[in-house]
Amino acid sequence: MVRSPKVKKTKVKKAKAEKTNGAERAMTTAQALGSLLKTARAIMRKDKGLNGDLDRLPLLTWIMFLKFLDDLEQQREEEAKLGGKRFRAAIDPPYRWRDWAADPKGITGDELLSFINQDETRLPTGKKGPGLFAYLRGLSSSNGDDRRDVISTVFRGVDNRMKSGYLLRDVINKVADIHFTSSEELHTLGALYESMLREMRDAAGDSGEFYTPRPVVRFMVEVSDPRLGETVLDPASGTGGFLVEAFNHLSKQVKTVSDRRRLQTESIFGCEPKSLPYLLGQMNLLLHGLDAPQIDPGNALRFKLSEIGEKDRVDLILTNPPFGGEEEKGIQGNFPEDRQSAETALLFLQLIMRKLHRQPTGAGRSARAAVVVPNGTLFGVGVCARIKEELLKEFNLHTILRLPNGVFSPYTPIPTNILFFDRSGPTKDVWYYQHPIPEGRKNYTKTLPIQFEEFQPCFEWWTQRSENERAWKVPAGEILANNCNLDLNNPRSATDFEHIAPELLAEEILIRERNILGLVEGIISHLKNVPA
Repeated sequence: MVRSPKVKKTKVKKAKAEKTNGAERAMTTAQALGSLLKTARAIMRKDKGLNGDLDRLPLLTWIMFLKFLDDLEQQREEEAKLGGKRFRAAIDPPYRWRDWAADPKGITGDELLSFINQDETRLPTGKKGPGLFAYLRGLSSSNGDDRRDVISTVFRGVDNRMKSGYLLRDVINKVADIHFTSSEELHTLGALYESMLREMRDAAGDSGEFYTPRPVVRFMVEVSDPRLGETVLDPASGTGGFLVEAFNHLSKQVKTVSDRRRLQTESIFGCEPKSLPYLLGQMNLLLHGLDAPQIDPGNALRFKLSEIGEKDRVDLILTNPPFGGEEEKGIQGNFPEDRQSAETALLFLQLIMRKLHRQPTGAGRSARAAVVVPNGTLFGVGVCARIKEELLKEFNLHTILRLPNGVFSPYTPIPTNILFFDRSGPTKDVWYYQHPIPEGRKNYTKTLPIQFEEFQPCFEWWTQRSENERAWKVPAGEILANNCNLDLNNPRSATDFEHIAPELLAEEILIRERNILGLVEGIISHLKNVPA
């Protein structure tokens, strides 16, 4: 492959910058990095202020975030010097990592805790000023640097819960040994970080709502096939799984400096209102190579649906929106009166439909979406049926992938599906594909989860479709005539009602009861507004 002179020049500059910024030290191997993180977590276990991985991972993340940021800043500063350009730092002295953390014999104990936690404290320079977190939370992009807003948002949702400043110093010294300017170490760290995220999700139990199995994420990205020049959004991005996978997919298409700039600044977007997944998502994307993740820290549903216009639209939406939750009345008011619902998944589905570009993308393809939804969305009536009617009449709902039980185990037993639709026109037929459980098993479990390789038959079917024991086709007219019920079973499947686990039956009954309750509430509301 012939590389452009610009690419070569940039690589040389980057190599020089890496050397200048510490790469002259021996690179840390994958094994050593794993050991380093393991030791840091072991130190944190001794602290009385932390309880389990749910506390430890966020703490480790903000420490890594500051080290990463400082390494990146030093690299950019050096590149600016080489290019004869002015450099503007995101964090000022004495709050940069190199000022207070880099020296392994630097401030420690109560002095360190005071510097980090207090609104006002004595700084390492000896002067009085805002503490570290107070300073970082107060940053703003008024100087034209968007990174400051990101830093401020990250630290508004972060607290230091370690009680011992000495143990905290030990953890900082461990993280100081990581070279974030090394692309090899970043790659290894990205994988290690994802394994830590999985552990934290396991520890989270019922609150592990931001987990989508990586094989499912990879499958959705692969068949949606984002192209460079298209914009990708996850409006419920959580820890960034879809965005990381989309970024990796797009990275393979980069050939020039211009491509790289486009990927870094114009391609990947997310939205995550909860502070902990926001922090974890930022770190996850940074470790995978996205220099300045553009994650909106607000609720994606906070905008009035009718006011979302062309400039707000994107080319591809990949998401697993929260379901089973309920949104407040104020949020519901952003949706048309006959489409308002307390069910979060239905509000997100409407948002996604509204956010897709109506014209073909820059890559000449239709704007499209891949969305995980619970079974309840398929058979729901009332508001749910009206949304599905629009989906069938205004969009091409070309595929529904029916996932088997246990894919989201242990977080939820609710059966799930993936809707694939695009802006190419009204639906003519809906293809269903029932993903099978491996032979000899009844469902997926936490210890025996779904594997990416199991999607291979579906990949092969995807581009050369025909009806078989797993796939069948239903005319859209038939579905519309049946009150938009998308919950259609495989006509060739031997699976029957008696094989469904009792807890799944109970969940389905609960969802149906909620739908009925929603209908009754709608009728009561309507009757109250009818003139006497």
